[in-house]
Amino acid sequence: MQKEIHIKNKKARFEYELLEEFTAGIVLTGTEIKSIRNSKASITESFCEFNDQDELFTINMYIEEYAFGTRYNHPPKAQRKLLLNKKELNKLKREVQNSGLTIVPLRLFITDKGFAKLRIALARGKKLYDKREVIKDRDNKRDLDRIKKSFKRG
Repeated sequence: MQKEIHIKNKKARFEYELLEEFTAGIVLTGTEIKSIRNSKASITESFCEFNDQDELFTINMYIEEYAFGTRYNHPPKAQRKLLLNKKELNKLKREVQNSGLTIVPLRLFITDKGFAKLRIALARGKKLYDKREVIKDRDNKRDLDRIKKSFKRG
């Protein structure tokens, strides 16, 4: 039985306001999928971008070299093509060009069939005061939970 693989980008929800999410397939080589199955990947510094042929690629996604790979091992920070429907690609390209939005990866996971998928989101960057508000809300919630817990004990 294989354990579930969920590699998350925790900074994305803090740095960006997420507008719409999509699930995309990834074009990978044999050693890349083996490293992902061993949870040896990171998407924290990555983003997505269109090339000249209107294909979507993930940039700066780190997949560690496979330990038992030969000279055919993959480069760790290569660009990897994302697979989406034509309609979804056109929508994303239009939003990125017109609105100045960005596409960020949220989660890398393996499906039941064994395919690697990347959950991406159309996002708008947050301002500094928005981030401070998020931190303040999180601290208030934590304090409130502590107070509730102390009342339950007493």
